[in-house]
Amino acid sequence: MKIAVEGCCHGELDKIYETIAYLEKKEDVKVDLLLCCGDFQAVRNEGDLKCMAVPAKYRTMQTFYKYYSGEKKAPILTIFIGGNHEASNHLQELSYGGWVAPNIYYLGYAGVIRYKGVRIGGISGIFKSHDYRRGHHEFPPYNPETLRSVYHVRNIEVFKLKQIRMPVDIFLSHDWPRGICHHGPTEELLRKKKFLRQDVESNSLGSPAAAELLEHLQPTYWFSAHLHVKFAALKKHPPKPNTSLRVTKFLSLDKCLPHREFLQIVDVPERTGSSDDLEYDPEWLAILKATNDLQRTAPHPWNPPENNGLHERWDFTVSEDALMKVVEQLSGELAIPDNFSRTVPPYDPSSPQYHAAPSYRANPQTTELCATLGLTDLYTQAGQADDTSQDGGAEEEDDAQSGDEPSEYPTDISGASNSFNPDEIAIEDEWEEEEGGEEAKGSTDPKPPGGDTHTPTALVLPPPKSQVLPIPMSPLMDLPPPQHSTPAVPHLPPSLVEAQGERFLKRTSDEAGDAGIQTTTPRIKRRNQLIYATVEDECDE
Repeated sequence: MKIAVEGCCHGELDKIYETIAYLEKKEDVKVDLLLCCGDFQAVRNEGDLKCMAVPAKYRTMQTFYKYYSGEKKAPILTIFIGGNHEASNHLQELSYGGWVAPNIYYLGYAGVIRYKGVRIGGISGIFKSHDYRRGHHEFPPYNPETLRSVYHVRNIEVFKLKQIRMPVDIFLSHDWPRGICHHGPTEELLRKKKFLRQDVESNSLGSPAAAELLEHLQPTYWFSAHLHVKFAALKKHPPKPNTSLRVTKFLSLDKCLPHREFLQIVDVPERTGSSDDLEYDPEWLAILKATNDLQRTAPHPWNPPENNGLHERWDFTVSEDALMKVVEQLSGELAIPDNFSRTVPPYDPSSPQYHAAPSYRANPQTTELCATLGLTDLYTQAGQADDTSQDGGAEEEDDAQSGDEPSEYPTDISGASNSFNPDEIAIEDEWEEEEGGEEAKGSTDPKPPGGDTHTPTALVLPPPKSQVLPIPMSPLMDLPPPQHSTPAVPHLPPSLVEAQGERFLKRTSDEAGDAGIQTTTPRIKRRNQLIYATVEDECDE
């Protein structure tokens, strides 16, 4: 089957579906599935906008709300993971995954599902060491710390995925596995993204947790985004006992903008006799059941059990009997139910609600799955802990179970109370890179006045470099200018923009000049010198 893979979505669903429709017509092919590698921005209304870790001036509604409200329906089955620019309150409703709109499925904090016999897994968020060992404690309304920590990967999700024993065909992550840059055209990557050189040379580019999963799962394909560049690599894995040599084809793609390589079509063999429905994966559901008591919604550090004499059980791989019990609980029906329902009012362009508060409601999909399998609704539990201001006795119990073990990765939580991280890639940096970088040369799209965001009308896709990309894929081509799809959403009132901007805008670097001087020319931001440092530098905070 033909799978379209897209990098960072940033809410541009209309543009992405238009691009796929054009490719289908031009190449006379039919795309069966769309995979999005994060920064999806499933924003339903103005309240969701306030739950995105982006500068206030970049908070625009984009087009997802049309699919949520029912105005449009996704023409292709779409599966996505979360990144670091998301409506986190919405995605937290679906911690185990679920439909965010008809035909659009979110994989959850981590998840594995099946489509036409192809096993697809993924993990949402990005790696930050100071939050890696914490539970999923965040709950709206978020403060400046939790607004960012909510999308940071947790060790419990990695632990669950490491219990998988059956082969995985495709895996999605937002940030790259650490070290993958050395298995492809590294110098070409550095020509496109010069500011990554220090991280590449020090082998600190990417997520160590994702690298660990790559070594364990060894999927056939691994797709990522985050760095806004197309990069392909081949990772050859050392053979495991009684297994043949496995190779993972890695591909990262750009964001949805003109003249950027944000979409690629991949041919993946489907398995004969498999269902055409999106299906639960029995092994994954059995792992969720087995590890349910390990989950935490407290903010203090904790480590999963290991074979070190401190834990009675450390192996949570599942037996065939456990798989059969899950199938039994689902009454033998593995097809994921089409049970999407709206939990909040969708955005109404004719009546914008600038002062709408972020919503926090239990999602019926999660409630139903938890009731069927006996799982804990983490979102509801986090909300209850927030209401009771946490119970000290529960914290002591969790600390005792952790066994005072060291973290898997060097961890500094001294600055966790102020996780405003200047090294994190943010939309503010991304747009300035587009305006001033070499990649923008040749673009004739005018810059919007006043620094407002602008969605160009032409989507031009350059052809791929076949000698660099060792994956059989359909050619990309120039696209005709589709009609403008992003709604002309009025910006927030100046008073709200100013108030929220003071809260979320990133600071410029010390080299930018006098901080008290205001200019109309965007300053050069402190670039991402230590994007994924395992020990966070909080000195400048």
